[in-house]
Amino acid sequence: MPRVRPVAHDEQLSLVDHLDELRSRLIFSLFAFGVAFAVCGWQNHRILEIVNKPLPDKYDQPLTFGVTEPFTTTFTNAAYAAILISLPVILYQVYAFVLPAFSPTEKRVAKPLMLMVPFLFIAGVVFCYFVVLPPATDFLLSFNASEFNTQVRARDYYSFSTMTMLAMGLGFQVPVLIVALVRLNIVSVEMLRRNRRYAVLVIAVLAALLPTIDPITMLLEMVPLLILYELSIVLASILVPADGEAPEVAAAGSS
Repeated sequence: MPRVRPVAHDEQLSLVDHLDELRSRLIFSLFAFGVAFAVCGWQNHRILEIVNKPLPDKYDQPLTFGVTEPFTTTFTNAAYAAILISLPVILYQVYAFVLPAFSPTEKRVAKPLMLMVPFLFIAGVVFCYFVVLPPATDFLLSFNASEFNTQVRARDYYSFSTMTMLAMGLGFQVPVLIVALVRLNIVSVEMLRRNRRYAVLVIAVLAALLPTIDPITMLLEMVPLLILYELSIVLASILVPADGEAPEVAAAGSS
């Protein structure tokens, strides 16, 4: 595997060097996915049990159709799990690739924000798995149950659950986005406080765009996003002075 070395801000790299670094980080990301996929493929029975757990008891063995579908579905699900497991590493590689473009002052702003990304993603996936998926699947599968012979197809369910967890993990990036906007003086803390009603509307739209479509799940998805929005305002008010200028930038300007 190519060695990925850190690049300094003032280091001059040619286009070939940039492409070489990008190639190295892509290979490292693919390696992380490959290791995760190998482990998930080895533990495919355990992965299936974990993903099936949010389903109501009578649906805990999703259906497959055709000769090859059990095999393809098993390893497709292992690939989904590998993406979720390796994505924090991939996000870090993206962060490490773009970080040299920032000046030392900008790095003091970017580093803590970017380091929050994988942790918030994992928190979003865990929240979705334990809090959102069980009531969502129960509500959707029991809706008008007397009118339908409802069965769960494995391929569709695994795609639905994975996309929901992925979307929730990305939705938990709200604090990073908001704090970054404040630190870059694009918005202010006071503006965020004054426009809470618009934030609620935007979060409602985002929750409606997630794979789950029922109102109960939509509310379950909105609550943590609203809490994260409020926490982002608090965090931004701590990190940014009242005049809206980032501490590092203000210190640099006064020196």
